[in-house]
This record gives sequence, C-alpha cells and structure tokens, in this order.
Amino acid sequence: MSLIEMRNVSKVYDMGEEKIHALRDVALSIEPNEYVAIMGPSGSGKSTLMNIVGCLDRPSSGSYVLRGKEVADLPEDELARIRNQEIGFVFQTFNLLPRSAALENVELPLVYAGIGPVERRKRAVQALEDVGLSDRAKHRPNELSGGQRQRVAIARALVNRPSILLADEPTGNLDSKTGEEILQLFDSLHNRGQTVIVVTHEEDVARRAWRILRLRDGRIEADERRAPVPA
Repeated sequence: MSLIEMRNVSKVYDMGEEKIHALRDVALSIEPNEYVAIMGPSGSGKSTLMNIVGCLDRPSSGSYVLRGKEVADLPEDELARIRNQEIGFVFQTFNLLPRSAALENVELPLVYAGIGPVERRKRAVQALEDVGLSDRAKHRPNELSGGQRQRVAIARALVNRPSILLADEPTGNLDSKTGEEILQLFDSLHNRGQTVIVVTHEEDVARRAWRILRLRDGRIEADERRAPVPA
C-alpha cells in the first residue's frame, strides 16, 4: 500500500472576486522509504502541495489518502494527531523555543502526544544521539550554531517516529558546508528507512533525492526517478 496516494487533487483560494488555482488535478503516489524532492518556481504550487501532504491544509477537490485513510473524511482532532505523530516537520527557520534547552525542545511533541516523562526523556536523548548532538542536550538555541539548531529541529521532527519527514527549504538559512552536513544527515536517515520529502528551490539539494517532482502552474510537469522505487 502506498504511503501517500493523491488523485485529482486541486486547491483553489478565494482572493476577493478572484480565484487562485494553486493546484490543478495533481495525481501522485509516494511509497514508504522514498526520498522525494519537490521543486518549482515561486507560485508553482509546491508550498500548497507540502501543506496538503502535511495535513496543514485540505484539498478543495480530489482525494488524498495517507496510510490508507482519506484525509478529507478526518475530523480536526485526528488531523492534529497525524501532524503530531505521523509527520515530522523541519522548517527553514528552525522554530525552536528560545528559552528551552535542546533536550526540552525535542521532548515537546512527546508532551503533546501524552507520553510520560521517563519515556519522553529516553526518546528525546536517543533522537539527539541519532543526529549527533547528544553533547549539546543542555544548550539553548542561542548557544548553538545554525547547523546544530537545525539538527535539534530534525531530532524534534523524528522523536515521535513519524511515517514522513517533511522538510521545507531545510538548508535555506545555512552556509554551504553546514547545509551539506544536514543533507548528509537526510541521506543517513533515508538509508535507515525513513521516508523523506524535501521542498526546495535549490537544484543541488533536490539532486540528493531519489525522485524529483517538478511543479509548474499547479501541475506536476515532470516526475524524475533517479533510483528504483523501494520494495
């Protein structure tokens, strides 16, 4: 069964009397353990597609099935659970709590998931170890470099063991050397079985993925497979 299955997905925004067609009849399947990059110029629909994949928005029409469930049929509390537990978000701006240590930032999704403090701490420590930051657990964001802050954000995204790691321009605020380190981390996570979806406008970032979706005017104009679909 596909992890993500979209059929004829469209998204229309009402801007006063004008209607903006952000997505037009998108059809897409993504399997578990794929590494997919979504590319496109400004206004192509890539951010809208990311928001729908991440259950931050719903399609205006069409079908989006995530792990066998039709997203349009789900109540808001179930969508909130999916955002917390099924999808790990990584953003360009890190979005860390400035007064909380790295370990506390990583624990946050587990608090919302109702995980007890002992298990919470254990899983957060492991997540920081997985991204190579166990020695920075007590440091606040302002005591960390940009790359370290992004690693904390990735650990936080992974701590609930999500089906999908969804990253929006994850190297956008990093220098090229640090960005390369983050991309190597994504490679490693993917090699361990993590499904990774990266939204980017940078060709060199996209070329790390096994598959590149190119959007234009709300449609997928190219679907380039650079490696076999996982078995």
